[in-house]
Amino acid sequence: MSQMALFSSDTDDPSVSDVAGLLACSGQTVPMAGGTRVSVVVDAQWRARALAQELELIGLAVEIARSEEGSPVVRTMPTPLLDDLRRLWSSGAVKAVPPGWTPSPRALRQWTIAAGRRDGDKYLLGLDVHAPDTHPALATALMRVGVAPILTGARGGLPAVRIAGKRRVTRFVEMVGAPPDEPDALADWPIV
Repeated sequence: MSQMALFSSDTDDPSVSDVAGLLACSGQTVPMAGGTRVSVVVDAQWRARALAQELELIGLAVEIARSEEGSPVVRTMPTPLLDDLRRLWSSGAVKAVPPGWTPSPRALRQWTIAAGRRDGDKYLLGLDVHAPDTHPALATALMRVGVAPILTGARGGLPAVRIAGKRRVTRFVEMVGAPPDEPDALADWPIV
């Protein structure tokens, strides 16, 4: 019998701090006139649409565009609401995980939508290939929420943390909630 999750993305209220889930993977912040813009390149259109919905729940204006390489990119409109998040996740011009950061269930959900994929009975969460110094801190952050992952290095070209074991995967599934309402999401969403 599994224990009911007290905190999950289904019961958690959306917050600007949840956007940190995008920064845990390949998301970037850019200071602009009018505030900070957060953007993330994803590998599928369903991910872009699902992230746009998540960000709109927070009250952020969002657009979906194409990167120079042709991949979908989701970006917020510049807003001062994201300025503190940019400062927290920056060390000079370099992305850095804030000390003691603990991902909320909705931050984990955004991370999963942006960069999660199944690996047999395990689950992989993609990391930022351009910010390798963040990888150990992100693995530690997942340990704080009861999901002890393993850093995999660059598997298939992308570094990731791997969540393995029925108990850990079950805990993770309980936190991120049901898959987005996108048929293509089912192939990449974690299952027990």
